[in-house]
Amino acid sequence: MALAKYNRFSLIAGIIAILFLSIFPFVNDSRSMLILFTQIFIFAIFAMSYDILLGYTGIVSFGHCLFFGIGAYSTAIILNANDNTIGFFLLGIAIAVIAAVLISFLIGMLSLRLQSHFYAMLTLGFSELFLIIAEKWRSMTQGGDGFTFQVPEFLRDRFTFYFFTLISLVLIYILLRTFTSSSVGKVLKAISQNQKRTEALGFKVLHYKIIASVIAGVVAAYSGALYAVTLRFVDPSVFSIETTLDALLMTMIGGVGTLFGPILGSGAVEFIQHYLSELGTEYSIFERWPIFLGLLYIIVILGFPKGIVGTFKSTVIKRKENRKEKEGLLKHSA
Repeated sequence: MALAKYNRFSLIAGIIAILFLSIFPFVNDSRSMLILFTQIFIFAIFAMSYDILLGYTGIVSFGHCLFFGIGAYSTAIILNANDNTIGFFLLGIAIAVIAAVLISFLIGMLSLRLQSHFYAMLTLGFSELFLIIAEKWRSMTQGGDGFTFQVPEFLRDRFTFYFFTLISLVLIYILLRTFTSSSVGKVLKAISQNQKRTEALGFKVLHYKIIASVIAGVVAAYSGALYAVTLRFVDPSVFSIETTLDALLMTMIGGVGTLFGPILGSGAVEFIQHYLSELGTEYSIFERWPIFLGLLYIIVILGFPKGIVGTFKSTVIKRKENRKEKEGLLKHSA
């Protein structure tokens, strides 16, 4: 009952959030806020893809930025080399998805049959390899300076792109929620809790891990494509480990294994970064705002190890159980 109550509350909260975000651009004409929310939507998609690995399968990746960067560069290179039309934009995404599927499958086959830290190190190695390629293959990537490119006219307007990324977030959330609620998703959750017992029940753990790796890679590649389009610029920093750490922190702050948590986490991280950097322009003490951000992360993670959503969920369930226990004691005493 407590879990059902929590699920109903989550549904209502989600609907209210979507309605608010749909109305927001019409009541607030701030361009900076529109861009900020757009970035939150994009990184929420990226963080959800990481949560499929960490939260639902128990796989740690140090190089998840690999797929994010593949999506960014694939879309940027295609649009830069051809006409900036919707057709070429979709082609860039298609190439990114295919590349993400092939590379995530290859990495999964090479490492997931072993201990999970092999996957973490192999993805890190691949991301560093792609970082070097992006810096050295100047004829294709313009090297470390990166390059700007034109986006389809349909996506040039910030107002339109805001709704495009919002719809993308909602649809991907629904698809991932359906996936994690399916029989495959339940097996992934079982793997994260006890892999040996799951194997003993007859499930081919490697196959399920590879499925999770491929889905996470594809979603991350799509978020990278959106990120490149919103900046209209790409450089090798999309392959840096800091990008992966951002996704990790967003997932942990919001709540691991919840999907909704990474969305809240991305909003919290992006808003904090935005306002701390603004304070840095007015007060010299905040010029080193990443230090304050790091301290805040430590406080949140130590104080709320289950994240925002996980802590709230545990509180709701615990209160319900305590209430039932008290009712039982009253009936017994009567």
